[in-house]
Amino acid sequence: MAEPQDGADERSEPQLLGERREKLERLRGAGIEPFPAEFAGRVEIAAVHAAHDGLEAGEETEDAYRVAGRIAARRGHGKAAFIDLVDASGRLQLHSRADVLGAEVHERLAGLDLGDIVGVDGVAFATRRGELSLQVTGWTLLAKSLRPPPDKFHGLEDTELRYRHRELDLIANPESRELFRKRGATIAATREWLDAEGFVEVETPVLQPLYGGALARPFTTHHNALDRDLYLRIATELYLKRCVVGGIDRVYELGKDFRNEGVSYKHNPEFTMLEWYEAYADYSDAARRHENLVAHVAERVLGTTTVERGGVEIDLAPPWRRVTLRDAIRERTGVDVLEHPTREALAAAMDSEASPDDGWGKLVDGLLSKEVEPHLIQPTFVIDYPVETSPFAKRHRSEDGLVERWEAYVGGFEISNAYSELNDPDEQRRRFAEQAEELRRGDDEAQPFDQTYIEALEYGMPPTAGVGLGIDRLVMLLTGAASLREVVLFPAMRE
Repeated sequence: MAEPQDGADERSEPQLLGERREKLERLRGAGIEPFPAEFAGRVEIAAVHAAHDGLEAGEETEDAYRVAGRIAARRGHGKAAFIDLVDASGRLQLHSRADVLGAEVHERLAGLDLGDIVGVDGVAFATRRGELSLQVTGWTLLAKSLRPPPDKFHGLEDTELRYRHRELDLIANPESRELFRKRGATIAATREWLDAEGFVEVETPVLQPLYGGALARPFTTHHNALDRDLYLRIATELYLKRCVVGGIDRVYELGKDFRNEGVSYKHNPEFTMLEWYEAYADYSDAARRHENLVAHVAERVLGTTTVERGGVEIDLAPPWRRVTLRDAIRERTGVDVLEHPTREALAAAMDSEASPDDGWGKLVDGLLSKEVEPHLIQPTFVIDYPVETSPFAKRHRSEDGLVERWEAYVGGFEISNAYSELNDPDEQRRRFAEQAEELRRGDDEAQPFDQTYIEALEYGMPPTAGVGLGIDRLVMLLTGAASLREVVLFPAMRE
């Protein structure tokens, strides 16, 4: 018995699964292998459309094709049936007729379940209504679907289910497949731009004896053979700068980082980051490279540098606005953070109540993230941060107490972070010591003391600019996604 062609199926899940299992055994009993090893010579459905979308209603051809995909819909009964086939490139109607295939072969095809994967040979024609179709001349079952697919009319709308079982989301929702195609194109275009600019892609350890390069809590694991604890990296920064020390003047890595933190619409404990470092450059050079890279990627992925978010049109074309962190906070809150250089003074000047555990740097960061960030819709570099919030950035060449650092904001959230990199080993040692003291006091996001990195700096690192760009957030921006979970195939979820 075939499943209903229209509307919701009211049978229980055990009943549906049982019927599909029974059909599997009947196919095997008839000598049909339901999971063959190959189907050679297929073309994508998009190629059939490209060749024949101009056919007139009722027009026939002699052009034969071999396609394969998943059965998404079925109409008709008796001696003729129409079946919709879907592959990664599109959707195509099949026309099965008993007088062409023979009654038994036609009946088996028409009786397959929604979700079954089949290979089909057929000839292109346009129906009397003008729809491009294949007249089926032969078919092969390639994989029997033992579970019913999501409702073909309503798609998969349960957000939790979409994230937990992304394969169902991809089956049911073409827009999800398109989003992840754009994600792949974003990564490819990023590599294309960096490679063309002379950057060398490298791979650094994911399992590290000491985490570093960011202020974050790490994941810890244990290596049995070495009998030592290791950490999943929170950033690639320190290893990449050791490459610069070694003479790779332009270097980048594009891969996963891991931070043991909460989840939100813009946070996932594992995420994809691009970091690049360029010798003989500073944070101003990095800003120009960054805005050119993002514009290039948008052009490649979308065909335009203009995106829309929250009903607002955003233009990613250079140049982007620059504003100091001091001015950005003062414009939104009236508080001049540099006029309140102690934790007590700044807490008193703020409208909101400050946590007693937050130091001066965290109060500044809180003002930026809560009061300023949501309003930074057009592309903006917020520049010149306090040294307390930036343990790896070079001191500002003209402003005491600041470092040469920027963060890039678009659409109301941060997408990247950059410095003129600190290359003075003695200053780095002093800042590591300060961070280690914060770690000892209970700040589990502080940076541990990394003697190996200091020794690398002592060999000499040229003036260097470094950038960390969040790929997941960039994809959110380019696709209009409201949450990071939309653009991560398999996001972290509660049990």
